[in-house]
Parts: sequence; C-alpha cells; structure tokens
Amino acid sequence: MKNHHAPTLDAPEIGEANIEMAAVAVQTSNPPAASTRSEARDSKVLAVERSLLEQLLRKLADPPLRLVLWDDTEILSGDSPPIATLIVRTRAAFFRLLWDPNRNFGDDYASGEIEVEGDLVGFLAALYATTVDVPYSAAGLRLFPGERRPRRNTLKGSREHIHHHYDIGNAFYQLWLDEEMQYTCAYFADAGMTLEAAQQAKLDHVCRKLRLTPADNVVEAGCGWGGLALHMVRHFGVAKVRAFNISEEQVKYARERAKQEGLADRVEYVLDDYRNISDRYDAFVSVGMLEHVGVENYRDLGEVIHRSLTPTGRGLIHSIGRNRPGYMHPWIERRIFPGAHPPALSEMTQIFETRRLSVLDVENLRPHYAITLHHWLERFEASRDQVRGMYDERFVRMWRLYLAGSEAAFRSGELQLFQVLFARPTVSDWPLTRAWIYRDGG
Repeated sequence: MKNHHAPTLDAPEIGEANIEMAAVAVQTSNPPAASTRSEARDSKVLAVERSLLEQLLRKLADPPLRLVLWDDTEILSGDSPPIATLIVRTRAAFFRLLWDPNRNFGDDYASGEIEVEGDLVGFLAALYATTVDVPYSAAGLRLFPGERRPRRNTLKGSREHIHHHYDIGNAFYQLWLDEEMQYTCAYFADAGMTLEAAQQAKLDHVCRKLRLTPADNVVEAGCGWGGLALHMVRHFGVAKVRAFNISEEQVKYARERAKQEGLADRVEYVLDDYRNISDRYDAFVSVGMLEHVGVENYRDLGEVIHRSLTPTGRGLIHSIGRNRPGYMHPWIERRIFPGAHPPALSEMTQIFETRRLSVLDVENLRPHYAITLHHWLERFEASRDQVRGMYDERFVRMWRLYLAGSEAAFRSGELQLFQVLFARPTVSDWPLTRAWIYRDGG
C-alpha cells in the first residue's frame, strides 16, 4: 500500500509546444524546399541543441562530464576523465534543463527523463563548484530565473511545511537513520566512528557546550524524535526538559519512548510551536530547527529566548547555514523542505543582537555533515526496495537526489553547519578555554 503522505510532482512548467518553438526560433530565416523541409528541420534543431549545450558547458568551466543525448549523441566536457555520465533522454527535458536547471533537473531526474551514471555525489559537487556565477544560458535564456523566496513560516504555514517532510512515516526514517533517530549532523570525533557512535558524540558535544548540570531545567525548540531530550536526562542528569515540536508523528514517537524508559516525568514533549514557549529555563537548545524558522521570524525567536532564559541562562543553536545570505536550493525547497532557509551567520545574529545575548562560541561542523550524509545515503540505497514498496520509484529517485545533493553541497562548501553558543551578557564565569568542550575526545 502506498503512503498517502508521499509528496507528488507537479506537471512540468514548460510544455512541449513551447519547447519546440524555442528550438525553431533559433533557426535561419531561409526555409528549405518542401520535400526536404522536415529532414532539414530535424538536422538544424540537433545542430542548435549541440551548440547550446557546448556553450553552456564552457560557461560552467567545462566540468569533467560525459553527456549522452536522446539520439545517442555524445559530448565530452573537460580535460580530466569524466566524473559521471549525464543522460538526457528527451528533447523536452533538454530544453527544460536549459531554461531552469535548478528546478527542472530534479523533476526530470525523479521521472527518469534524466539519468546520471557514475558518481552522483561527485557530479553534483562539480556543478555546485562551477554554477555560482553563471546567470544566463547559451541561448540567452535565463539560466537561474529569479530566485524564489521560501514559503513563509506562519503558524499555519509551519505546520503544513513540517507535516510535508516529517510526517511521511516514522518507518521510512527508521530505515536509514541511526538507532536514536537523529536527523541532524553527527559529530565524528574519530573518522572511523559508526553513525550510531557519532550521533551519540554529537549529543554529548551539545550537552557539554551547554555545561548542563542536574539542577538545570531545559527547553528545546524543535526536538525531532526526542533523542536529545532523553540524552540530557539519561547522561547529564538534568532536572527537567520541555521539548516543543509541531510534527505529530515525531511527538507521538518521542512520548512513547520516554514512557518506555520511565522518563516521562522528567521529559515533556509538547505538541506546539516554539513561539508558544512559556516559563523560565536555565538553558535553551535548538538542533536542526532554525532552518524552518525563516529570517523574517528571527527577531521573534530572539524574543522567545529572552523571555525564556533565567538571568544566568545560556543556549545553543545548531543549524545548516551558508557563507553569505541566499536561499535554499529551489528544487529542495519546492519538493522536500517547503519553507526552509539555511541562514548566513550575519542573518543568525539578528536572533541575539536585538535582545543583548552574547555569542560565546561559533563552530562550523561542515565536514561532519558531509560524512553524516554519506552514511545516510548508503543506508538509504541499501533500503531502496523497501522505500519503493512504501511509496514508488519516483519517490526513491527524488530522495536519492536530495541526499546526494546535500552531501555534495557540504563537500563543496555550498552549505555549512553552524553551532552557536550564547548566554546572557551578565554570565561571567565562563571557562577561559574550550577545553571543557573537547574533553573525552573531539
């Protein structure tokens, strides 16, 4: 039985007729004789298509690729051996790719009209490294037509966006996440760690940074499947954790785990938006939620933190980020993570500056996320038959591309992973060095 929560793909935005018109429009003005018109027209279109593709590859700094078109035409790009082979199976997919590759490549890959044979992650990393400053296609068509802002994360919008991604079924995520169901960057204090060990190390890393004690009451904004809250109680003995989340599937799962472990009296999972956090806490923590908040809401988040922390309170935000302000890849925002926005550090500071919160430490775990995603992708591929049975082949290809593209983005430096530690400005007893963070390795 198919899972009814599975996302669906819309129809392509550019129809066959418009694509054909785009090709015909670049032909010469002298038509051939009627008896040979069709044959000459087909030849002209193919010549134009090859020319457009070669010019586009030059603008992309000739990445080392092999391209195969729908009529078996082959084009080699770059001087090095090809990383992968890009197969464009239809003329329609070719023109959609020229018109808007950021959105249309993903949809056509998911449907099978585009295929990548070889190193998919390496292929995508090479494209990330070369497309930053390429604004137009070889035909003069807009290559990246107008970055679209992510959908706004209002109270209603946030629930819909989280439901789209996280409520597609816990069984799906259990196939490829670790045993603790950590869907955020792990911490590889040792490169040879298993994913399970690295996720435990991440939880420890966060807790050590917050200098948690048994006297602390903690609030967590966006708790996933509840693993961090349980870890804080189990291994650091905190008095109480209230964890807020708007994913019904995740909260249900987390509550059951707390009950099974006999910790329901110390860990409370609240099915509510972070904007409704109340009471006072010694520590505020958010791991993997800021990407779903939206820059327009950062000042409000700062206000929530300000009213929630005690006079000696401290906090940590762990978030995917960027080197400079920009938007989530449009295909991922459209198909996988609606409303998502990975912020630059300059954007994150809006959370702290308006409420006089002092930033104590900033750490970039970008290499750790590339390794984490590599593990996830391997496990996903090992489970693809089960995923196909739960959803369909298009869903499998869509999520393969998402995970591979994410690994490529961290590997190439397109994305970062920031951990920002902060406190009230009156907190003056902070250690002089980072030694307390890295004890026990790291």
